[in-house]
Amino acid sequence: MAEQIPHENPDLEGAWPSEAATRPPFHPRDPWVWHLAICALFAGLASIRLTMPTIPFFDEVHYLPAARDLLAVWDGGEAIYRNKEHPLLGKTLIALGMALFGDNPLGWRFMSLVAGVVAVGASMRALWHASEDRFASLAFGALLITGFHLFIHARIAMLDIFMVSALAIAAWQFAAAIRKPEQGRWRLALTGIAIGLAMGAKWNALPLAPVFGLAFFVCRLSAGRRRLLLSRRGAPVPGISLLEAFVWLATLPLAIYALTFAPGYWLGTEVEPSLLAQEGIVAFHGEILSLQRQVLEAHPYQSTWDQWALNTRAIWYLYEDVDGALRGVLLIGNPLTMLLGLSAVLWCLGMGLYHKDAAKLAVVIGYAVSLGFWIIAPKPVQFYYHYTIPSVFLLGALALSLSDVRKAGWPWVSYGVLAASLAVFAWFFPILSAAPLEPPTTFEDWMWLDSWV
Repeated sequence: MAEQIPHENPDLEGAWPSEAATRPPFHPRDPWVWHLAICALFAGLASIRLTMPTIPFFDEVHYLPAARDLLAVWDGGEAIYRNKEHPLLGKTLIALGMALFGDNPLGWRFMSLVAGVVAVGASMRALWHASEDRFASLAFGALLITGFHLFIHARIAMLDIFMVSALAIAAWQFAAAIRKPEQGRWRLALTGIAIGLAMGAKWNALPLAPVFGLAFFVCRLSAGRRRLLLSRRGAPVPGISLLEAFVWLATLPLAIYALTFAPGYWLGTEVEPSLLAQEGIVAFHGEILSLQRQVLEAHPYQSTWDQWALNTRAIWYLYEDVDGALRGVLLIGNPLTMLLGLSAVLWCLGMGLYHKDAAKLAVVIGYAVSLGFWIIAPKPVQFYYHYTIPSVFLLGALALSLSDVRKAGWPWVSYGVLAASLAVFAWFFPILSAAPLEPPTTFEDWMWLDSWV
């Protein structure tokens, strides 16, 4: 009898070579149903007291008037161009929610809720396609739900959640294009559209916008193709040339970004006409840039990147008597996972380099680029909400690390961290969701650090 050849897959141990060769390669099952369930859970949690407070709070006071101006123009009237320092897409989506549900708390915040659900779902899909690790993708969803950042921004009419949602879609489609090159063309096109929408929501997306194209270029360059620009062979997406990738990942995003300013051409009055309509989009960007660079007065809630990483500086979005009770909304990261995530980033860096693990390296690069921008940005007054994008990559690194711990034979550690993250989220839930704080409850019950006050 011929000698049996062992196989890496234990299910094929002892199989004849011909039998092993005829079996399909092992692929883990796509957990898309679980991803949908986690999205539904997030939608339910984030909907609790979505309309509380019933007055605008924190930066809603800036974006709601800008959205009302868009509504006025849509109704055939005229309005000045407010809040010119930020692109228009986020305010346009807020206005869409108000058009659907009225100028009320539900209308103000509904589109933020939708974007938050999309951000959670797209982030899980991105990590799944990048790693094909079922546990990591599901753990990522749990960590995002209980990580505070997305929960809070899915419940307020601000721009950050629209930017994060679009970036998550871009990451999902880019990872899927690499995983399924037969779908590469249309997925890269969707990647480019999403990048453009992210930039159109908020300029904080700019540091990450070129990363997709640079990643494609580096992978294709490492493949050693002679006809670098025109060759369709090699990583990361066989069948797509570098020149075509430039169209999808560079030209298309800029076109989509420009289109997001379309509503602005109708903003303006006879007394104060729109610079966008008068001089065009290029000149208008000079004004945006000057507004972004203006020196603001010191703010009691301003902070620095190291305070964000160590989770030592919070922002009270709300803390006052409103709607018949004392209510609070605190922006802070989950104290457990924000700190564990720092070690997870280092783990993913080491293991990613050692094993050439693209998923681990991707979350490290995303964290480094999105946080590194604020280290060098010429903007003296910065705030903790700028850490929202880095926190998503941080939790992605933690999810991948917990999966490694589970595979190493310590599943109780991985599940214990997820359970503890949920417990911390539950403890802070009253001041994440604007719950009524009945006496003698005060904000001090949650102030673990003096710097959070």
